[in-house]
Amino acid sequence: MAAKLLLCDCAGTQALNSELISSTCGLECSKVHTALCTREIRAAAEFMQHEDGIVIACQQEASVFSELADELGVNHPGFVDLRDRAGWSEEGQDASPKIAALAAEAMLPQPVTPSVDVVSEGTCCIIGSGDVTFDLAQRLSAVLAVTVLTTDDAEPMSRDYDVVRGQIKSLSGALGGFRLRIDNLQQLEPGGRGGFGWSGSRDGAVSRCDIVLDLTGGTPLVTAPDKREGYLRADPRDAVAIAALAFDAAQLVGTFEKPLYVRVEETLCAHSRAEQVGCSNCLDICPTGAITPAGEHVEIDPMICAGCGECAALCPSTAITYEDPPVSALLSRMHILARTYRRAGGQAPRLLVHDGHGAQMIRMAARFGRGLPADVIPLELGVVSGFGHAEMLAGLAHGFARVDVLMSPKTERDALERELILAHAIGGQEGLGLIDEADPDALTELLYTQNVPAPLQDAVLPLGNRRQISRLAAQALNPEAAEPLTLPENAPYGAIAVDTDACTLCLSCVSLCPSGALIDNPDMPQLNFQEDACLQCGLCRTICPENAITLVPQLNLSDDALSQKVLNEEEPFACVECGALFGVKSTVERIMEKLSGTHPRFATTEQARMIQMCDDCRVQAQFHSQDNPFTSNPKPKVVTTDDYFGKRRDH
Repeated sequence: MAAKLLLCDCAGTQALNSELISSTCGLECSKVHTALCTREIRAAAEFMQHEDGIVIACQQEASVFSELADELGVNHPGFVDLRDRAGWSEEGQDASPKIAALAAEAMLPQPVTPSVDVVSEGTCCIIGSGDVTFDLAQRLSAVLAVTVLTTDDAEPMSRDYDVVRGQIKSLSGALGGFRLRIDNLQQLEPGGRGGFGWSGSRDGAVSRCDIVLDLTGGTPLVTAPDKREGYLRADPRDAVAIAALAFDAAQLVGTFEKPLYVRVEETLCAHSRAEQVGCSNCLDICPTGAITPAGEHVEIDPMICAGCGECAALCPSTAITYEDPPVSALLSRMHILARTYRRAGGQAPRLLVHDGHGAQMIRMAARFGRGLPADVIPLELGVVSGFGHAEMLAGLAHGFARVDVLMSPKTERDALERELILAHAIGGQEGLGLIDEADPDALTELLYTQNVPAPLQDAVLPLGNRRQISRLAAQALNPEAAEPLTLPENAPYGAIAVDTDACTLCLSCVSLCPSGALIDNPDMPQLNFQEDACLQCGLCRTICPENAITLVPQLNLSDDALSQKVLNEEEPFACVECGALFGVKSTVERIMEKLSGTHPRFATTEQARMIQMCDDCRVQAQFHSQDNPFTSNPKPKVVTTDDYFGKRRDH
């Protein structure tokens, strides 16, 4: 909890109620300053020198206060933007509840995203035609260790950098760890008079570098090139873009922190079992190709992962979880925003989820337009593409009247659109939406004219993993649901329907079920099912030899979904020898009907009778039968000296 919140009304352009903020957030506020970054900066310096945990209600001048902290030799203060997100608005006089909510959110401690160090020593590969690459290589050779892979017959006139010829077969990796496979490789031979010579060509050469500059102008060498760190690409005809490329490349030397955006729990993954593929949601949705199969689970290359979060949003088993921020921290922010807004006298808040591009739009709308409505609370995330149905439903369950996601031009939309359809099926069509507006004025116009439904009267606090959050939120939003909610195809919740006439209770589905939703009964032939655990991965349907299983996407909100129910059961067969129960009666009778008297191995009555025996009795019967399969050849007679003498004719 911060020791003090320093308030400033930015030259009297916004109304701040320090008493309301202090009483609803439980924190100490300063008096409302007017020019804290200029005329009253001494007051800020005084607070920073004598108190810890200072948060300044100004984002615009953060650099000014950070430099002041450096001069004073104290810790940097925190910052919260109350002006652009709330105070500067046509409804600014009514924005006190929102201002209090934003102030309370700023005081929440946020978890640190785990990261790993990436080292780039500046080895750089420039790919393209010689007329473009040689000039760029000459400029970069002073700061980077440059190798040019020229795609034409041009020859360099300088030995300040290395030059090879060839064709890129494949490129993998990211900043600090690129790996190139090159065919038809020729290396420059610098000796001799006249033009340089070239070595003989060879295929399958492998090279490594830290940075790749692609000036080929063709198809990118990697998927999602804009998201691959260390891979810089420009049109070879654009001199300005190439100059910018050179500047960016020169900055990519040193040690960098690479966030570990997602975490994988391999034991929960439902990708495959017994070489049968089940769930492939993350593999299909990943824009960078960072996810690959690894046996029965998937693995994620953290160096390639760009942190869009789509895989976590679509993972049905929560094997993949997003860490920037984790879902628990996100829900805490949503909870404090909604609770504080209501405590400060607000009635029906709306949540606007956005990224950095959306934050810029909000600032532009505040400075030059109408600003956000007083009941629209912005929530900024690093990316919004991983804001899935669980988070959307949790927002409504927290008491927000609407939850809208503001997309940017670079937002990955596939998962968002799919998750919105699922959220609509669970929480209803009203109150959830995606906003695709690039014009700040159009955005504010939409928000001011938007239909605002009534919020949930009794807000709840959904906790747990994403599946548990979805279930708790769905129960709050559908308190009178008597029947399971019908969900779209590929939903992560549902039941299975079993054709009992076709099912032989072989229990192959039980052995492959990754979540334990299908359970057998060791005491009798029985197939049990727990709906709450079903991931709808389809492994049971794939492995069933009788094609007796059908997936039923639905969400059962009753307690029945938490307990086991019998899908199919039959009477066990009693051993004709000892009476022990084994197998399935109908299956044994069917085998008897097909094999008894017709198959050579079961031609006689005694042989056919073994089919009706349990394992122990069958072994006993086979051991004592005339054609005992366990009988070996007779033991040879021991040969003695008398036997040898008896065979001699002269003895």
